[in-house]
Amino acid sequence: MLLTKDAFGKDFIWGVSTAAYQIEGAHDLHGKGPSIWDIFVKKRNRIFQNQHGNEACDFYNRYVQDLYLMQGMHIPNYRFSLSWSRIFPAGIGAVNQSGLDFYDRLIDLSLELGITPWPTLYHWDLPHALEKKGGWVNRDVKDWFGEFVSKCVQTYGDRVKHWMVLNEPTVFTAAGYFFGVHAPERKGLGNFLAAAHHAALAQAQGGRIIKSLQPNSEVGTTFSCSHVEPFTSKDRDILAAKKADVLLNRLFIEPLLGMGYPTQEIKILGRIEKYMHANDERDLKFDMDFIGVQNYTREIIRYAMFVPYLQAKIVSAKERKVEMTEMNWEVYPASIYYMLKKFSAYPNIPTLIVTENGAAFPDQIENGLVHDPKRLSYLQQALQQVYRAKQEGINVNGYFVWTFMDNFEWAEGYRPRFGLVYVDFNNQQRIVKSSGHWYGDFLK
Repeated sequence: MLLTKDAFGKDFIWGVSTAAYQIEGAHDLHGKGPSIWDIFVKKRNRIFQNQHGNEACDFYNRYVQDLYLMQGMHIPNYRFSLSWSRIFPAGIGAVNQSGLDFYDRLIDLSLELGITPWPTLYHWDLPHALEKKGGWVNRDVKDWFGEFVSKCVQTYGDRVKHWMVLNEPTVFTAAGYFFGVHAPERKGLGNFLAAAHHAALAQAQGGRIIKSLQPNSEVGTTFSCSHVEPFTSKDRDILAAKKADVLLNRLFIEPLLGMGYPTQEIKILGRIEKYMHANDERDLKFDMDFIGVQNYTREIIRYAMFVPYLQAKIVSAKERKVEMTEMNWEVYPASIYYMLKKFSAYPNIPTLIVTENGAAFPDQIENGLVHDPKRLSYLQQALQQVYRAKQEGINVNGYFVWTFMDNFEWAEGYRPRFGLVYVDFNNQQRIVKSSGHWYGDFLK
């Protein structure tokens, strides 16, 4: 069956997603302070080929042409993030008016072109000045973040009606504060548990601040998630998969829903209580208007005796000899269906919106065109899975492609291309790929 946009209903939200550090460039222009990523990319051998986001897609200077391109592709909703250190160079205190003005112009032009803005308040780019004070490991971070949230809502709330609080707290706390493979390159269980708890408090507090300043706004937050399956039917693989599921899918959504932290399967997670103060359990809960579901693949998990804390490990797509994307992730579009189904089973779950979904494949320019049949096929199959969930009565009401255009993909640099639009990073030329033309036609 060939799906049409109408099959999803007239109120279904369609869009594309991006993030500030990945596209904006202008890393030190017009008063912007450094973020933890500006610092991290200066270190050797942290990023593929020592690449960095100093210029990225130069969206800061090219946002006008990019928004017109978006309009030409019939994209009605745009999710982007607000760079905290562009607005507060030191994280708190003095405001950088040029930074505020940039997002003013971006929001105004989006609306003028018929594109609804959906800003994310935190997409991994903590001001470096705050990291020097402990970053997410310092409990004060929730109040620093609160100051930033308040300023953004007071400035843009007359025009912005949809907000996302955090982007994928599991990833930025685990990759940045446990494994140390992302900024700010900190490691260890203590750092991770403190950062995770403070991020969980911040996601709820951010929601409360937005609602107090703008009661009629729609507030959500986003979670990375992967459908998890055991490698075999052995008990120890099943237990390992349950533990992985806690970390990959349950750690942040359950406290938000008022269920507390899921410490049953991973006893060591109980140590998070060390960072909890009176009333924290209550303060972790907030009734979001929607949950952003961000999914790319599934994970197959096996028992691994020597993996600390978990005794579980991922069986890679390479090992399993299955079709992979440029990120070495299994091509498995059904994962989005399973995650929508899983999250919808929680009591009192709000509306679900797919706020990121996509695939990275190596793209080439041929005769001035970029054909990307694998991405096109992936997106079509993923939409079939979202439709399947909707048909089963799951309350899913939106889909944002990751991503609008090729960009700086964190530690992977510019190698993996996720975009509907090809970017030639030598000259900043944009070429709409076949998948972008298809999505535009689909949205007409």
